[in-house]
Amino acid sequence: MRIRQIVFAVMLLGALVRFGPATAEDGFPAAEWERVTPAQVGWSETELAQARSFSDQIRSSAVVIVQHGKVVAEWGNTTKPTALESIRKSLLSALIGIAMSDHLISLGSTLGELGIDDHPPGLTGIEKGATVRELLQARSGVYHAALYETPDMARMRPPRGSHPPGTFWYYNNWDFNALGTIYEHATGTGIFEALDQKIAKPIGMQDYRPQDGSYVRGEASIHPAYAIRMSARDLARFALLYLHKGYWGGHQIVPQEWVEESTRAYSRAPSGLGYGYLWWNGFLGGAVAPTVTLPEGSFWAEGAGGQYALVVPALDLIVVHRVDRDTPSTEPSMRSMARFFWLILKAAGHDPGPDASLTAATGERPTGETLAATFKGKTISFGAKLRNGPFTMRFEPDGRMTYPHWDESLGPATGTWTVAENKLCILISEARRRCYIPVLNGERIELFDQLGVMQIAAVALPQ
Repeated sequence: MRIRQIVFAVMLLGALVRFGPATAEDGFPAAEWERVTPAQVGWSETELAQARSFSDQIRSSAVVIVQHGKVVAEWGNTTKPTALESIRKSLLSALIGIAMSDHLISLGSTLGELGIDDHPPGLTGIEKGATVRELLQARSGVYHAALYETPDMARMRPPRGSHPPGTFWYYNNWDFNALGTIYEHATGTGIFEALDQKIAKPIGMQDYRPQDGSYVRGEASIHPAYAIRMSARDLARFALLYLHKGYWGGHQIVPQEWVEESTRAYSRAPSGLGYGYLWWNGFLGGAVAPTVTLPEGSFWAEGAGGQYALVVPALDLIVVHRVDRDTPSTEPSMRSMARFFWLILKAAGHDPGPDASLTAATGERPTGETLAATFKGKTISFGAKLRNGPFTMRFEPDGRMTYPHWDESLGPATGTWTVAENKLCILISEARRRCYIPVLNGERIELFDQLGVMQIAAVALPQ
């Protein structure tokens, strides 16, 4: 009996050593994040200050930068749980990966096999043939009305039956919400409780509680959206978990194979970005103008309003950017976010690609009547890397602006243009007025926004 007790004690001690609390030396935070100065890890304080100044201009509410498991810099309110928006989907992807490893979910299961339907008009036989994998890839071909859609998402939704399952990518809230229903039916656990037990507690999230999640229900669909609030510092832990391929201080929280599979691109969005299983990858916004060159293997979770969790394995780096939507805010554009990440990578000593800012631009900057005369009757081409690109934009002499070659999934094909305060202003709709500072180099035309970020890189076509 005594020998058994000794053996048990030795085994218990071994388990405690192996599975004890993570430490910063392991590359993971303990109960609190360990912090280092930027200079200690070779960062440029001056360039990091530029990144912080730019984040102030785009109204960031919280930023956390972690390298080698330690906080290099942070600012704003990093402890307040705020709306994650579509980052909720990347969290669900992680939970589905865990459930799949527990043999509770099969990616090959069809909606028909799982008993998934919706309000009349319900799913057709073809739509019920969509698999869990195709929902994760946003390729289900189910274009039923969905909850938590933006007006643009609803407008761009393809007609029912227009694309068979697996043949077309569309950022589809119906897919994402139905996946929540599938997860809860398969596991018998609510998403917010599962997130707490399966991920938040094991990796030591400091602020998340199940009550930070809420369901969005309505008449459009029986599948609710699962809104989640989370602090920037807790989101940084989740990003770090994925940086380490689902491993955390002695435990494989999310299967490594799932992390690798889910962050790999299976589709190209109209913007040119890659899409995996509810995760994004590829160049951030570079299809319309030079922005940032991310190291190979980088990926990110993204939500409306400026919510980002960028994972850069090549640099052992994560960057979390938040905008608190509880207060009036303006959503930073994708290229503004790309500029922010450009400044971060530059501060880290990495070459993030060309400097696509107004301060670095060279060329003619026409103003006033000269600016108006320069664009009157001109047609420019841009977006060669966009799906179905390149596109053309024509500035008609009567003030109309048309897209002779256009993909309507990207927005309306007509508008108006004018010159105001030495800027070229384009009005697509009452809510979409954009003014640019043009820089001309021969046939090359670059349009910069008020923050000095290049928004369009184009060439003038012969008249």
